[in-house]
Amino acid sequence: MALVYLSLGSNIDAHHHIATALDALTEEFGQLIISSVFESEAVGFEGDSFYNLAVGIQCSYSIGELSKMLKAIEDQHGRDRSAPKFGSRSLDIDILTVDDRVGVIDGVSIPRDEILKNAFVLWPLAEIAATELHPQTGLSYQQLWQAFDKDKQKLWPIEFIWRGENLNRME
Repeated sequence: MALVYLSLGSNIDAHHHIATALDALTEEFGQLIISSVFESEAVGFEGDSFYNLAVGIQCSYSIGELSKMLKAIEDQHGRDRSAPKFGSRSLDIDILTVDDRVGVIDGVSIPRDEILKNAFVLWPLAEIAATELHPQTGLSYQQLWQAFDKDKQKLWPIEFIWRGENLNRME
């Protein structure tokens, strides 16, 4: 079993799509490690704010099998694959890391480069995997978040109720 970290995001009916994606992931993988949910301004285009979070799962699938399964969950949530790269999303689920693997595996780049580029990926990951090391930089996610230029992107934790619990770990 590999420890896999995922990034989830939505800016179309975001609460619904994030909550039902968490339901689908729980049904498939059991216990999840879930960060707070963060709201962020759209990056790269004008649009509604996004909800973003990181989720850790234990997974025995190959990276290719996992990628197909995550795309199926996105599709079930109305993901429009013909939309522009920088545009609104009903649901986006990206594989961030798979244990300490590095490279392009089954067509998926691991670790995902957005970890080092986007606050909406790094902050939630640092919250649930603070002491784990980025497999390329050798720095912990907490160290990477501490060094990140926080003025570059606006991001804030929000109250998010899922299955009767507030996922905000910062309150």
